[in-house]
This record gives sequence, C-alpha cells and structure tokens, in this order.
Amino acid sequence: METKHIHISDYNYPLPDERIAKFPLARRDQSKLLVYNKGVVSHDVFFHLPDYLPQGALMVFNNTKVIQARLHFRKETGALIEVFLLEPAQPADYEQMFQTRGRCSWLCLIGNLKKWKEGTLTRELDVDGRRVLISAHRGPMQGTSHLVEFEWAFQDIVDADLQPSFAEILETMGELPIPPYLNRETQESDKTTYQTVYSKIKGSVAAPTAGLHFTPEVLADIDARGIDREELTLHVGAGTFKPVKSEEIEGHAMHTEYISVHRQTIKKLLDHDCQAIAVGTTSVRTLESLYYMGLKVLKNPDVQEANLHVNQWEPYEGQQESPECPDCPEIPESPESPDFPDFPKSAVQQPSVHDSLSALLQWLDRNGLSTLHSSTQIIIAPGYDYKIVRMLVTNFHQPQSTLLLLVSAFVKGDWRKIYDYALANDFRFLSYGDSSLLIP
Repeated sequence: METKHIHISDYNYPLPDERIAKFPLARRDQSKLLVYNKGVVSHDVFFHLPDYLPQGALMVFNNTKVIQARLHFRKETGALIEVFLLEPAQPADYEQMFQTRGRCSWLCLIGNLKKWKEGTLTRELDVDGRRVLISAHRGPMQGTSHLVEFEWAFQDIVDADLQPSFAEILETMGELPIPPYLNRETQESDKTTYQTVYSKIKGSVAAPTAGLHFTPEVLADIDARGIDREELTLHVGAGTFKPVKSEEIEGHAMHTEYISVHRQTIKKLLDHDCQAIAVGTTSVRTLESLYYMGLKVLKNPDVQEANLHVNQWEPYEGQQESPECPDCPEIPESPESPDFPDFPKSAVQQPSVHDSLSALLQWLDRNGLSTLHSSTQIIIAPGYDYKIVRMLVTNFHQPQSTLLLLVSAFVKGDWRKIYDYALANDFRFLSYGDSSLLIP
C-alpha cells in the first residue's frame, strides 16, 4: 500500500487509562527498558541501556528545553483566558525572543476565546521585588493560531534596557504545559521531572520524552564505553499531540518544527558512516530531515537557508517515481562511491547519504555558518526508507498517532509484537512511562 493511503485505524491498540503513567518514577533510570533486537523482545532496567549499545557508535540527543508556555489572564468580568505560546513571531528567532525586553509577539492558541473578542488583557507581576504590568493584545489569525502581542514594563523604571526579559516574564507567570492526557494540574515537581537532564535550549512546549530516563550516571557510562554523544535541537510543538482524524494519513497535516544542528554534528555523522543511535522521535525527525536538506543543496548549491525546509511528503515523492531521478546528479563512476557499486553507469540515482551530508557541510562552510537553522514537517510512516538512524530509544506512544507510524516504519511493521509485550508485562505508557530500545 502506498504510504499516503495507510489507514490510521490499523495502528490502534487498547490503552487503559491506568497504564498511562501520571507521574515519573522517583529515579529516572530505574524505569523498565524493553529491548527489541532483530525481532526478539526482552526487558531490562533503563540503567543497563549502555550494555546494549555498540562501542564506537554515535548517539544523538535533542537538547531542547520546555518553556512555561501557558499564560493566564483574568478579564474584569472574571473570565479566565489562557494564552498558549506556540512559536515566536517577532522576533522569530528563539534565542533572541527570550532575551527581548519590553515587547514581543507570538503565535498562540487561546483558551476561552469566546470571552476575549476584543480589548487588551493585563496582569500585574512581581519580578525581583518590582511590580511589572504585562498586557496582551490579540491580533489576526494565522492558520489555526492567533498572533498575540505582548508588552511589559516595570512600573517604576522607564529605561528600556533595565526592563525584564521575556524569559523572566515566563519564569514568573508561565505554567509548564504537561501533556493533556495526564488529566491533572501541573505540579512544582514537573518543572524538574518534565525536563531532560541535558536540556539547554528553550523553545519546546512538550518534552522529548525518550530523554527523560537518562541520568548523569547513565550518560557517564555511555561515555566510558567509547560511545560518542552529540546534541541537536528540535523545538517540540503542540502538534505532537495532534490526533490523526482522517481515515487515511494523507489527510493529516503535520506541524512544522524548528531545528538547529551544529556543523560539528554533521561532521560527526560523516565520521560515523552516516549512522546514529537516535534518542527519541524528535532526534529521528531531525536526523532524517538532514538527508533531504542535503539533496536540496546538491540540486541548488546556492539554495537559501529558508528553502531547506522539508515538506511532509517529500521523502515519498522520489520513491513513487521511476528509479531515474532527473534532478539528481549522476553517480561518479570511480570506485570511491561504494554506495552504488552495481548500478549501470547510465542510470541516474538518488545520491548517497554520505554525498548528501557532505554537500550540506560544504554549504555551511561556503556560507560561513557554524549552525544549520531550518524546519521540518517530515512524516515518517511505513514505506519510509531510513537513511541515518540505525537504533532508536523511545517511549510507548498513543494509539493511532504519527509517532506510532514512525516506530512501525522503523521495525518494518513489527510494532504490535512490541506493544503486546509491553502491555502484557506491565510497562507504563506515554510521556512519564517506560522506555524501549529498538534494533531492527
């Protein structure tokens, strides 16, 4: 079956509410670890994960940090309005946004929208012992989101340079957005437990949950075994919880997520034969998107960074064409291209992963860039041909979700064996649940 015509109902399984972990374990690395190794399923404790990893491998982590993205305002009528930050609008750069003082705008979801038809919302805060007045003005819709402009200032200081940053505003008034399926209020403990121990770059509205199991001790054990570790950033959007409502997945619109990957990480991938162990589905989507960004560079060496964005169905368009690819360069005839040793010399084929990542690295160097900033809407589902990821650490995902499709694609459709085993052996599911190591 063509990927676009997959029926999401074929990716359903029974998930009783009591199997959804509402809170994490007291010690992160004592969660269960399901090991799927070439079709054989067993289980262990996550602390022993390094025992299963090959020496000399490259392991890639998503270092995004969850922001306190829920902001609450109360109107004079008493109505409570929730403004949920989705992505920065002005400034659009995440790092600049959190340093902004006095004014900024975001694309937001708005809770209780019918009660905020017009006017400005205001709220008083206490930042470092000083009173701050923050206001929110609702602008036009952009897609399914609203543009919201924020302004804030100390009430006793005029100097703009002395105003608090937006990061300080969020720290004071924001609430951490734990997943909706937990069906509980955010607690103070979530500020720690819903972040990975290596989180650094603010921007996500949901945690890359596969990373929640790692502790400094597990990371130290990985290092001691000669396994390379690299970090990249994908800011997880609220769309990660968006259910697939269409019968066929062709009708599901994937959300855009913003990524940044250092030059050093791409170089490390090349040094490791373009193969990696991915921690979490967010790392998977970033790593696999790099290949398609490299293809764009091969096609147009002067491509602008904004045009490196990977569209939802881009990986499948080439698969559905004939083997010949008119936009791809010819494969060199020299024996130095080992990826295609037996193809006829007349054939024109998709470039290898090595060629693609090499082109991306050279593009960064030509443009004087140390970091690639781009975005992806990639959907990974059965029929997808994995380019870079060879092993995957991931949690157990919701029924009929795009994340379950990604797992199925990775284990060549064998996902039911994994999930049946987890259900039969008391594994805990979803964000605060247990983990798995998948080796196809």
